[in-house]
Amino acid sequence: MLTILGFAMIATFLVLIMMKKMSPIAALVLIPALFCVFVGKGAHLGDYVLDGVTDLAPTAAMLMFAIVYFGVMIDVGLFDPIVRGILKFCKADPMRIVVGTAVLAAIVSLDGDGSTTFMITVSAMYPLYKRLKMSLVVMTGVAAMANGVMNTLPWGGPTARAATALKLDASDIFVPMIPALLVGLLFVFVLSYVLGVRERRRLGVLTLDEVLEEEKETETVLVGAGGSGDSGNSGDGKVSMRKGGAGGVAGAGGAGTSGTTGTGASEDTAASGDDDGFKGLDPNRDTLRPKLYWFNALLTVSLLTAMIMEWLPIPVLFLIGAALALSVNFPNIPAQRARLAAHADNVLNVSGMVFAAAVFTGVLQGTGMVDHMAKWMVDVIPGSMGPHMALVTGILSLPLTYFMSNDGFYFGVLPVLAEAGAAHGVTPLEMARASLVGQPLHMSSPLVPAVYVLVGMAKVEFGDHTKFVVKWAALTCLVILGAGMLFGII
Repeated sequence: MLTILGFAMIATFLVLIMMKKMSPIAALVLIPALFCVFVGKGAHLGDYVLDGVTDLAPTAAMLMFAIVYFGVMIDVGLFDPIVRGILKFCKADPMRIVVGTAVLAAIVSLDGDGSTTFMITVSAMYPLYKRLKMSLVVMTGVAAMANGVMNTLPWGGPTARAATALKLDASDIFVPMIPALLVGLLFVFVLSYVLGVRERRRLGVLTLDEVLEEEKETETVLVGAGGSGDSGNSGDGKVSMRKGGAGGVAGAGGAGTSGTTGTGASEDTAASGDDDGFKGLDPNRDTLRPKLYWFNALLTVSLLTAMIMEWLPIPVLFLIGAALALSVNFPNIPAQRARLAAHADNVLNVSGMVFAAAVFTGVLQGTGMVDHMAKWMVDVIPGSMGPHMALVTGILSLPLTYFMSNDGFYFGVLPVLAEAGAAHGVTPLEMARASLVGQPLHMSSPLVPAVYVLVGMAKVEFGDHTKFVVKWAALTCLVILGAGMLFGII
């Protein structure tokens, strides 16, 4: 019964958010609370929620201060050279922009933290996607898949968990997996190219200079008319820009400044708040600190090094880093308050989502649903599949790492699967490598806090992101699994 209710709870949650019948926060809280009552353990709901909150509190703290830290670094211009380099490559070609998104997300993922990857990637690419009217779910989907492949790095989490659970060396698991993971990453780049070509066909291609000129012409006409224009595709394949009374003006680096007038502001300008994303790339913003560039770069490298070397817990590192970044770059208190206020929206949205997810995970684990689901999945495996347990584990890693946390899968399910495999001569190393296959899909799981940073900063509905990314992420996982089998790794 607990197995059925567990799957029913997850299915109900996913259906409701994908159909946009409930917001993710409401669904994460109310659905598990309701099912907890169905299970007959409503009296223990408070204990389950507090246990979940206790488990996720360090993650919430890490995200809060990471958003503040990287928000300040973006404000002061630390990532402007990266942005300029990516934008120089992308120009205003939708295909290049999507490929650039995948490349940037993969590079930044080397720090091993999904939240920071998404913050940097979205901050760099969001202005171009909005300015060219490109699909934002393409951006979130490509970034999530690239990060999911790179999340298998030994310091990224899953590999270390698999090594700990099966008492293996992380390098013995990861190093042989590199060829298969490279194939997976190459597939993400190829998929990005295909999705980018699709966007190019839908929108057309412009150079940044043409974007600038067209916006100036549109603004001149619309300021005189006091109205707003319509978007569409022109006969020669160039995308037409929809602008209101005053819009952002793209600079050579893709940055812009935004403004509004009393009338004629369109839905794409500051009247809707969406244009705020362009301000982060304004080359003339007053938060820039060029004289402190190398200090900020050294501070960031030191922070990432400390994360990889595990000198201190990650929440503590980001707390100290945020305090230092604010104090050095903005010595006076009003300026510090202004920076905190500027990033308060993202902090509140993400931390609120994490604590809501604590209700979901707390009920899943507290009621025993997750244990019964895992046991059922193992029990339904036919005995004849014993010699192929590595393949079975790779396939099971897709749904299991999506529907439960990495901790639950690697510490609760993987040891059971490995024991079953060992009885048929399958080595723990093969089982551990196969267990990493599902990570590209896992990064879009509703139980992964970083995904809320991604969709929140990109202003994308979680349900829309899920509908778009699941099929492509699952295909990426299968490509990695196939490559692993082809190379004899799994």
